[in-house]
Amino acid sequence: MGAGIKEPSKDPAKAGRMSGERFRAFQEGRPDHERRELIAGVPMMMTPSFSTTLWRSTTMAASQCSVPASSSGRANFRPEPDVAVIDADYEPGQRFVDRAYLLAEIVSSTDGTRVPDTDAKWIDVKRTIYLAHAACEAVLIIEQDRMEVRLDTRTSAGWSSQRWVRPTN
Repeated sequence: MGAGIKEPSKDPAKAGRMSGERFRAFQEGRPDHERRELIAGVPMMMTPSFSTTLWRSTTMAASQCSVPASSSGRANFRPEPDVAVIDADYEPGQRFVDRAYLLAEIVSSTDGTRVPDTDAKWIDVKRTIYLAHAACEAVLIIEQDRMEVRLDTRTSAGWSSQRWVRPTN
């Protein structure tokens, strides 16, 4: 490279903001064990945790579910749920699906990160995107560091939310 010309960054997080489509193309070339999410146009490595172990042990491990966020008005976001119930009709080796019926997150330390240009936590943005996903019937959020579960279910009247926490004695 000549003087004053920067070499393109090999680190995708430093390469500038990505569109959802560019992120999906980037992920196609990544190894299956590497998990990233697109947060405000920046690909972020997901923190390994119990959720990673759970994800790898499910029968859906052959397919990642990157939920299209354009319906929620968040085109530069591509959350990847820890567990997803998807159509049984997908091809061997297929990495992405466009429809999921249940989306579940086991909250990790990176989910508490504030999303750039907002005051929202990443887990709250993911939940909003999942709720906007037309095929989704249920969203499950499980706290990793305390006994707390939140379940959103789609009803004929809209979304219904329930939250369970460990009772205090």
